[in-house]
Amino acid sequence: SQWGGLPLTLLLSVFGLAAAYPLGVILALGRQSRMPVVKSLCIIYIELIRGVPLISLLFMSSVVFPLFLPEGVTVNKILRAQAAIILFTAAYIAEVVRGGLQGMSTGQYEAAESLGLNYVQTMRLIILPQALKIVIPPTVSILISAFKDTSLVVIIALYDVLKTTQSVLSDPKWMGYSAEAYIFLAMVYFVCCFAMSNYSRRLEKELDTGL
Repeated sequence: SQWGGLPLTLLLSVFGLAAAYPLGVILALGRQSRMPVVKSLCIIYIELIRGVPLISLLFMSSVVFPLFLPEGVTVNKILRAQAAIILFTAAYIAEVVRGGLQGMSTGQYEAAESLGLNYVQTMRLIILPQALKIVIPPTVSILISAFKDTSLVVIIALYDVLKTTQSVLSDPKWMGYSAEAYIFLAMVYFVCCFAMSNYSRRLEKELDTGL
């Protein structure tokens, strides 16, 4: 009741995308790790999450997860939906980032080793800046898709901007304005998605080194 409508959509999308990106990078690095346990866990997580639709994760966060909590302990439904969106989006970002890491030549690693850099320094200073720049377009595509997928929280009775619009249109006073309402809703999604796409193109130009 306090976070319904557009604020809920923005809350889920902004915090979800902001948290999913670094988690996806960590998962990509884990999948490329030489440590068998870490690599196996990351592979299992990524393939498991990518093998199920977001709707199933939202249902699990809303219905199944509370069953495992101790009696008397509750977690806000919005936080559970937020966690499901973060975990789902991070798995897809991880695969995109992994593609960027695989696109780096062995010469980059050898150059870092010759400079005496350790693994963390190599990734932070040399590999990741180049890899993340390469995968900006597919990463932004995933983030835009994730932003639009936040409308799926309607199935677990969260009143995002879409559900709020539908509930308002059920009022007899607003029944004649359904076309205007959905056109406005489409414009909201378009403006947000276009802004992210436009920013990514500008970021590509700024980071372009001509190589």
